Amino acid sequence: MTSLLRFALVGVANTLVYYLLYRVFLLALPYVGAHLLAWALAVVFSFFANSRFTFGVRPTWRRFLAYPLTTLVNLGFTTVGAVLLVEAVDVDERYATLVMGIAAVPLTFLLTRFVLTSGREPQQLSDPPVRG
Repeated sequence: MTSLLRFALVGVANTLVYYLLYRVFLLALPYVGAHLLAWALAVVFSFFANSRFTFGVRPTWRRFLAYPLTTLVNLGFTTVGAVLLVEAVDVDERYATLVMGIAAVPLTFLLTRFVLTSGREPQQLSDPPVRG
């Protein structure tokens, strides 16, 4: 199975995690706040799933700390896009971030691959693992 296919599978799971959290948080928060909180928690899930399953690298503190930097592009893209969809196109706020999350997949794959593999072979396991 290719890393792009594995990334897509993790992306589906991550989108479900994100969207479930978003809908729960939407009960108590405005849509942008719900989006940001759900996004932050989904980043942690995504990091571990992409490290192990997609790219076959050990989760490390260095990678964990760098990973959110790659997702900031995704965050900006999905947040600005969701606001535009809700405010300018009148898309329901419950679905705007889902649409934008799907649209962000290709760019996010390239950024994630770069950060997690750092240009090395995906099986690089030299860094100490993240211990909980």
